Amino acid sequence: MKKLNKGFTLIELLIVMVIIGMLAALVGPRLFGQLEGSKNKAAKAQIEMMATALDAYRLDMNAYPSTELGLQVLWEKPASDANAAAIWRGPYLRKAVPVDPWGNPYQYRSPGNKGEFDLYSFGRDGREGGEGEDADIVSW
Repeated sequence: MKKLNKGFTLIELLIVMVIIGMLAALVGPRLFGQLEGSKNKAAKAQIEMMATALDAYRLDMNAYPSTELGLQVLWEKPASDANAAAIWRGPYLRKAVPVDPWGNPYQYRSPGNKGEFDLYSFGRDGREGGEGEDADIVSW
């Protein structure tokens, strides 16, 4: 009676593992590059969404929120200003004010240096300035 050998040899398994490792080494960096690019796109989309909400707030309140009130006023009625709270028609965002894709708060200033308001993220590095993936994402 003839014995049938079923299975793979150690050499065959090693060759397959080497091929998989080479593919991962080639494809992995490209996938991580796409991930950072998608975070920049998400930050731009969130800034546009909040800028639209700021415009709606301005239509109701006749002014953009002050720097002190900040972006939170787009989600919650201002408690510090009774007059503003009386005419507030929010919330102007569907959800609470998000953090940027890197987990940092968005920066808001009104009046802004670049327009009626400045809305921006410091990017991946969390610091002002930077280049490439670390560049600031701005509303202007």
